[in-house]
Amino acid sequence: MIRYLKNKNMLSQEECDLLLSKSVCIVGCGGLGGYILEMIGRIGVGKITAVDGDVFDLTNLNRQLLCTEEHIGFGKAETAKERMSKVNSDVAFTAISEYLTEENAEEILRGHDLVIDALDSIAARFILQETASKLGIPMIYGAIAGWYGQVSTIMPGSNFLDKVYANHEGKGHEAQLGNPSFSPALVASIEVSEAVKVLIGRGETLDGKLLMIDLLNNDFEVIF
Repeated sequence: MIRYLKNKNMLSQEECDLLLSKSVCIVGCGGLGGYILEMIGRIGVGKITAVDGDVFDLTNLNRQLLCTEEHIGFGKAETAKERMSKVNSDVAFTAISEYLTEENAEEILRGHDLVIDALDSIAARFILQETASKLGIPMIYGAIAGWYGQVSTIMPGSNFLDKVYANHEGKGHEAQLGNPSFSPALVASIEVSEAVKVLIGRGETLDGKLLMIDLLNNDFEVIF
């Protein structure tokens, strides 16, 4: 397909075809999620589900790709679907305008090849990890706060978030450190690169490792 010509020779034709056959669920359509959706759709993943029960407000304008002044008050998941119809209408796109909960997580995630975390709630991340693990689905984790970010690839059964967070509640450090326009884009890019590697089965991933990003001091460190 001409659309994906520039993916070569980074990806083989077989890998491009493989991405077209894959189904990815992105949970959260805000700062991280908007950029993740954009890149996952453009790289050629054939089926995308976007999950978010929130609506856009004025505070989202500083960093969220899907948020424009015209979209204030509009649902994030439905706006994501509208955007993807303009970017890549070949994508089979499902918008779920609900928050991920213990009650609906299994139904939402079932049948996907990969789930990508774009949440701002630690509790919801643990629900995502537990459900993805139960269903045997790999998960890409990402978080941002001010100048800082984290990314990991979490394979079923590893329960890696238990090493990252001391507790299962709250919103992390973003409430204190804020979120600018650039850190979501960077962390989302790394999450998508991890997602592509998992989907095509090539390259070294962050499975069992945590990438710590400090943009203020240009420090990138892999721990664990």
